Amino acid sequence: MTKTVEFFFDLGSPASYLAWTQLPGICARRGAELRYRPMLLGGVFQATGNASPAAVPAKARHTMIDMQRFAHRYGVPMHFNPFFPINTLTLMRGAIGVQLRQPERFEAYLDAMFRALWRDKRNLGDPAVLGAVLIDAGFDPQAMLALVGDQEVKDALKAATEEAVKRGVFGAPTCFVGTEMYFGQDRLDFVEEALA
Repeated sequence: MTKTVEFFFDLGSPASYLAWTQLPGICARRGAELRYRPMLLGGVFQATGNASPAAVPAKARHTMIDMQRFAHRYGVPMHFNPFFPINTLTLMRGAIGVQLRQPERFEAYLDAMFRALWRDKRNLGDPAVLGAVLIDAGFDPQAMLALVGDQEVKDALKAATEEAVKRGVFGAPTCFVGTEMYFGQDRLDFVEEALA
């Protein structure tokens, strides 16, 4: 039976970006299925009483240094986004909406959003900037606006976030292999071991 990695993430999380760059390769090496689970990190924080490292200045500085170290180790480009933190409600509704309605375009959406945020330092909280990024990735901004306003999409993101919290998620990224939970992109070696 093929093992599955469930990847709970938020596009606005730099650690989620780093995990996203590594998980497809890990799953390919181990013959595992990667299941993307968009969630709203702000909702997780609110439900669990957790907070972003950005809320603690000393921790924020160290976290970004650590992220750069991991980006170097992984050989992937990463630049601190000066607009961080960005409210990702629209972005995450977009993610779950594309996953539901255009699954064949889902990875293209993730690629465009993660690159814009963590490589190109774009302000995706600005509707004009977001629209330009969507157009460049082959998405219709007006269609995406309708999608993120769709009640089914809103309910799906809320349900996914509630499920994450019920399963013990308190931050992003969080991976599950079966019932075992692994928090943080710096735990991916444990994810790979669980798949071995």
